[in-house]
Amino acid sequence: MTTTDKDLDQRIQTLAQWLYESKYLVVFTGAGISTESGLPDFRGPDGLWTRRDKGLPLKPMQVSWEDVQPNAGHLAIVELQNLGKLKFLISQNVDNLHLKSGIRAELLAELHGNITKLRCRRCGATVNRSEGLTRCKCGGELTKSVVDFGEPLPEKDLRLSFEHSRKSDLFVVVGSSLVVTPAADMPREALLSGAKLVIINQGQTPFDHLASLRFHERIGEVLPRAVKRLKRLMGFFE
Repeated sequence: MTTTDKDLDQRIQTLAQWLYESKYLVVFTGAGISTESGLPDFRGPDGLWTRRDKGLPLKPMQVSWEDVQPNAGHLAIVELQNLGKLKFLISQNVDNLHLKSGIRAELLAELHGNITKLRCRRCGATVNRSEGLTRCKCGGELTKSVVDFGEPLPEKDLRLSFEHSRKSDLFVVVGSSLVVTPAADMPREALLSGAKLVIINQGQTPFDHLASLRFHERIGEVLPRAVKRLKRLMGFFE
C-alpha cells in the first residue's frame, strides 16, 4: 500500500468511526454526486458554469434524464438510511436520483426542486408530473418545482434544512462546491452547533479550512467504503 493509499484508508476509517459514533447525521449533496451517473456538475473543470464562463457550448448528456440511474454514492446514502444512521438529507440536485435510489421522502429536502415534480403555488405541495394534473387538491395552480436563479427556495424544505443542520453532530458534504447560498449556509449552521464537518468534493470549497476531515477523491472511492466499514463496526459481516 502506497503512502497515498494508506492516507486515504486512514481517513475512510476515521469517517466510518465518526458515522458509527454519530447520533444525528445530516448529509448534504450537490451536483458532484451525480457526475458518476453521467450528469454534468456545475463548477468542475468541464462543468456547466465553467463552460459557460469560457464561452463554450454545453456538452451533450451521455444519457437521457429518464435513463439516468443512481450510482454507488447515492446507494451508500441509502444504506446509511437503512442502517438507521441518516437523520436527514439536504440536496441541491433536481435530478430525482435520491428518491429513485430509495431515500424516503420524509428524510429529504430538495432545495432546488425536482424535474419530475410540480409544486403548488398555494400550499407548496408537490405531485408527480406523470400524473398530468394542473391543479392541486387545495385548488392551487401546479407549476414546475425546479427553482431558477433569483427565485425563492421552497419554504418547507429550507426551514427543515436549517432545523436539521442545527441538530446535527456530524455534517457530511458530498459533491458540492458550497458557494450557492442560502444552501451553502447549512454547514455553517452545523458548525455553530458544534458538529464535525466532513467534505467529500474534488474541487475546493470555502469551508475546506473548517472541515474536520477532507476528501478530494471521487465520491465512489470514499463513501461506499466508509459505509462498508461502518457496517462492520455495527456488527454486520458480509
